[in-house]
Amino acid sequence: MNKTYLILLVVLTFVFSCNNEKKNVEKNEILKPNVLFIAVDDLNNWITPIDGFSNAKTPNFDRLAQMGVTFSNAHVQAPLCGPSRASVMSGLRPSTTGIYGMTPDNKIRREGNPATKDITFLPEYFENNGYHTMGIGKLFHIHAPDSVFNESGGRVKGFGPYPEKRFVWDGFGKGIRGTHGRTSTDWGAFPDNDTLMPDHQSVNWVVERLNREYDKPFFMGLGFLSVHVPLYVPQKWFDMHPLESIKTPPYLADDLNDIPPVGLQINDLPMMPSTEWAKESGEWKKIVQAYLACMSYVDYELGRVLDALEESQYADNTVVVLWSDHGYRLGEKGTFAKHALWETATKAPLMFAGPNLPKGKKINAPVEMLSIYPTLLELSGLPAYERNEGKSLVAMMKNDEGLEAARAISTFGMNNHAVKVNGYRYIQYEDGKEEFYDHSTDPNEWANEANNPKFKNKIEELKTLLPKSNAKWDTESNYTFQPYFVEQKIRTNSLTE
Repeated sequence: MNKTYLILLVVLTFVFSCNNEKKNVEKNEILKPNVLFIAVDDLNNWITPIDGFSNAKTPNFDRLAQMGVTFSNAHVQAPLCGPSRASVMSGLRPSTTGIYGMTPDNKIRREGNPATKDITFLPEYFENNGYHTMGIGKLFHIHAPDSVFNESGGRVKGFGPYPEKRFVWDGFGKGIRGTHGRTSTDWGAFPDNDTLMPDHQSVNWVVERLNREYDKPFFMGLGFLSVHVPLYVPQKWFDMHPLESIKTPPYLADDLNDIPPVGLQINDLPMMPSTEWAKESGEWKKIVQAYLACMSYVDYELGRVLDALEESQYADNTVVVLWSDHGYRLGEKGTFAKHALWETATKAPLMFAGPNLPKGKKINAPVEMLSIYPTLLELSGLPAYERNEGKSLVAMMKNDEGLEAARAISTFGMNNHAVKVNGYRYIQYEDGKEEFYDHSTDPNEWANEANNPKFKNKIEELKTLLPKSNAKWDTESNYTFQPYFVEQKIRTNSLTE
């Protein structure tokens, strides 16, 4: 073998080896699991895998539950869409960021907020680690900050479509025009066809992209607008829930007699229908029927997504997470709204499915939506993000680790917090006033036991879990629908300046 031939052989071997290494790196990138991130607006735990309330019909939520793990006791970090979604996407608590109200998507991260000025949002973290990112619908408060996704489908404005003649509810209720905000809390059968619903168009967008070829793993976000008010879907979804079969949730007329003043202020929602009005007008069952109809409609659209995923080449290598930004009260505690630190406002569905996760498992321990960010990173084999304030749920899902120590913290406005642990809920308001509920005997939270000596030690224990930091209101964050929060922002920020 001459010297020239030997040198050529060594060079070719080296080149071949490098090409193989490059191909292996590319192959490993492709083998990273894709992520399908599904947010549902205002969805409470009435779906059949969790509560199955009033003969709810949600077969595709059942289907997703059988594909993976369902958390029946997951809690949001704020019972309001803007701060809840900002928390999930930033990985930070509202008490850390001061984002207690609605904040424009492009103002969540900015120099004026020391907690968020250099934060990496969840989709961006995936992009930084080799993913192609896509999103459509309501993912942050409106859609998403500019350039967060490589590909954005945007979002249809508002929560329509709306009929020309709206229902009798005027959106102001007992509120004062010009002082209190107006809501779109209407309900009824509209439009004629599912294809006219914005969520149908969003699912079409997702289905089309699940049929594409990608040269890298993808992160795809889908934000449903339903079941947010107004509760309008085509008639066929109402027909699935005959009015005579509808049950209404538990309600106690004098339930609020033992609630501290700040809790009453927070729950003073003059623009929302009251339970007493709904009872007297005969509308309560109709509102519940409309909510169940919207839930069944979202279930149908979820089924279209799951069908497309299962028929795609990505079926066996995609992590799916489905969550909601808060619960929704449908008469509990006197009104129809989220907006509270009680169980029915903070608790919402959370479901994971994907490679190497248990199938058909349900976990009843309290967990936080804040855990979505670190959980997705671990499931995707990505390095942990040191700024995340939530904890990954992977060990809990796979090995039942941490069930006894599990807890969830929700915040509504500055220094108003709820702590949920197994069997108990503790609430402390900004003035130190308290609520405490023993769920083993009082699942409806009708009896405030904060002054019961029997629970003194447990209350002291739960106090230690309250956030140590309570950032002042972010200047770009507002909630003008609720008079208490307008006043609190002015008062607390003036004291800290």
